[in-house]
Amino acid sequence: MKNNLLKKKCVPCEGGVMPLTREQSLPYMAEVLGWEIGINSKQISRDFKFDDFKTAMKFVNSVAELAEEEGHHPDIHISYNKVRLINSTHAIGGLTENDFILAAKINRIK
Repeated sequence: MKNNLLKKKCVPCEGGVMPLTREQSLPYMAEVLGWEIGINSKQISRDFKFDDFKTAMKFVNSVAELAEEEGHHPDIHISYNKVRLINSTHAIGGLTENDFILAAKINRIK
């Protein structure tokens, strides 16, 4: 599966599909280094640390632009020079391939 996620684009999810199980998610995790799968397997997250607030915000703005391009948006938590991103497909209450596509592309920004 290596690098396939970077070639894909997020697709709209309006529900009606089952979220990925932990077992189905594990192969995707190999492509999103630094990300962790939640205990309940409903989200993936990654913490980023920067030298200062301004650099953290520049990163957040880049993530926001990418999220708009992909039509898939992470939850973003900011605390001075730290940023925590959480990806989950809210429409189905769990993970889809979109969450991993976005994570792989975010990894290219950092």
